[in-house]
Amino acid sequence: MAGSPDGSEPFTLFRIVSFILLFIVISAARTGWASETRDNFSDDEFDTFEDNPLAEPISNPPWFKLTFLDLSEDLEDALSSGKQGLMVYFGQKYCSYCKKLLEGNFGKLDILAYTQKHFDAIGIDIHGQREVTALDGSQWNERSFSVYRKVNFTPTLIFLDKDKREALRLPGFYPPYKFRAALEYVAAGYYLKEDFRSYLARADVPLVFDAGDMNYEDFFSPAPYALDRSRWPGERPLVVFFEQGDCHACDVLHTGPLRQDDISQHFSELEVVQLDMWSDTPVLTPAGEKTTAKQWADKLGLFYTPTLIFFDERGEEILRLDSVVQFYRLRNVLEFVNSGAYRNYATFQQWRNANKR
Repeated sequence: MAGSPDGSEPFTLFRIVSFILLFIVISAARTGWASETRDNFSDDEFDTFEDNPLAEPISNPPWFKLTFLDLSEDLEDALSSGKQGLMVYFGQKYCSYCKKLLEGNFGKLDILAYTQKHFDAIGIDIHGQREVTALDGSQWNERSFSVYRKVNFTPTLIFLDKDKREALRLPGFYPPYKFRAALEYVAAGYYLKEDFRSYLARADVPLVFDAGDMNYEDFFSPAPYALDRSRWPGERPLVVFFEQGDCHACDVLHTGPLRQDDISQHFSELEVVQLDMWSDTPVLTPAGEKTTAKQWADKLGLFYTPTLIFFDERGEEILRLDSVVQFYRLRNVLEFVNSGAYRNYATFQQWRNANKR
């Protein structure tokens, strides 16, 4: 076959086919990368699922360890099999957030494989009556052990290391990209060197989003933020919204649960302030410390937005919502706080059990 006019190699059918195949391979790779990116950071990780109690009960996955709930023995078994420690799951059968974790996060093959490689998982039903032997040898039933470990929300995951320490606690449901980071934070031993907030700040997982305006609510109190309750008690409980601009999870909260009349009415009965957790806004904390919003968030170890922290009249923390939250859970928390029930119950879950909520 004759060459091309400029003397270059002829453009044969073989080369044309090769270029087409190369284009297909590159396109497929790019599609895969885009799919992976969407899986890690897509908005659907913050979907507005219904968080009412489930109609049908859920069970623990079959890959959870069969156990007599002797935690020292379970931890020893995990370490002897070459794993980094024990993952203790506190859940309940009708919990929609538990379903999101068990079927959503653990339904992703990479998360499941990584978890099984590095941890043995055991399940504790916060309403259950099975006997639990704690790491110190004390004995409880599942229900009382959950109160002892101060489990406010389900699911709660507590990671225990070889020295029987709590390496990390995840109270509630977190989207997959942040959950992957939490697993790596514990499995790779980063918890020995830094807190989870610091790890996320320098890792590939986005902790700080682009600058942007935050959502405003009429019940937010304006600056200056003089929240000191250490010398004189407040007239009512306080809740601090830690947020940031261009935060999709924050948008979901403001356009969903906070648009409900009974939710906004509950907040109007509290002292409520909103802080940008990355700002240098001056704050006088409930403990009477002069600081900035960013420094306070650092000290509190916050790594998720929005985080809502509730304080009592004396400035003591009641509880915090620092994971995905929807209408049903938020309404119950507000009733727990506004009713003053936190004075009589050690945990939110204990109050729920007593009042069948």
